[in-house]
Amino acid sequence: MKRILSQPVVKPLAALLLMCIAISFLSENFLTSDNLFNVLRQTSINLCISVGMTLVILTGGIDLSVGSVLALSGAIAAGMSDTGFGLPIIDTYIGFTFWGCCLGALLTGAVLGGFNGILVTRFKVPPFVATLGVMTIARGLTMLYTGGFPITDLGGGFEFLGTGWFMGVPMPVWVAIGVIVAFALYMKHTRTGRYIYAIGGNERAALLSGIRVNKVKLLVYTLAGMLAALAGILVTARLDSAQPNAGTGYELDAIAAVVIGGASLSGGRGSIIGTVVGALIIGVLNNGLVLLDVSPFWQQVVKGFVILIAVVLDRFSAKK
Repeated sequence: MKRILSQPVVKPLAALLLMCIAISFLSENFLTSDNLFNVLRQTSINLCISVGMTLVILTGGIDLSVGSVLALSGAIAAGMSDTGFGLPIIDTYIGFTFWGCCLGALLTGAVLGGFNGILVTRFKVPPFVATLGVMTIARGLTMLYTGGFPITDLGGGFEFLGTGWFMGVPMPVWVAIGVIVAFALYMKHTRTGRYIYAIGGNERAALLSGIRVNKVKLLVYTLAGMLAALAGILVTARLDSAQPNAGTGYELDAIAAVVIGGASLSGGRGSIIGTVVGALIIGVLNNGLVLLDVSPFWQQVVKGFVILIAVVLDRFSAKK
């Protein structure tokens, strides 16, 4: 029993249960099936981003660009679906299927994530600065690509992915479950997963033991970009449009989910399951504040305090 209670995920899981009980007493609409599915649908987007953020934070890094990567990737997918690609010189028009649009979005996320990785590994730019720059670049490219206007009426596969159901569960939730299972197994049962923990624990020791640190970091940032792009596809599909300002502030929710889930900002400690619990806490908190008719401005204040408390507890835990 003592060993179970000492697990890092136990405390955030207990906090989640207490939060659900408290909100259910304060609002009779919280435990309805429609509301719970709405929480899961909203949380699925943050989960995709947070899993990628977990990999980055485990190596001792940070990625502030995920919200902007989400917006640009979603816009690319919507643009490919809406207008395709024309070649006036040879009088040819190329249209894209739903899967082709998704592939284009994922490649966009991979390129931007890989660019982050190159800046961090090749040019030794601090992750905070590198990803902050890419965040600004990606947001500007989104505005240029969309002209500042939403791209709408996508239809087809986007409609099913965003609002469809399978076996009584919304499709975005199935996507999030697939991401969670895949990366939980990846981190636990692959050599690269163990390398990620080793780099975050002691990068110098990992390098001396023969681990190709730069290669692993490049892979981690690339995967984080692809998962942000996947979240961008989900957001675009759910809204049936690509909004130029999509993903604003999503990086903060992702970082909060990872830290609340028990990960250390200095790297080397954390888990995918812990991140799932942290993302659910953020999702339940957001939903509960809305149900309780709390002002959006106060919602930001509350979330800020939750993040600060999680970081302070992490520091106390590290000292202990």
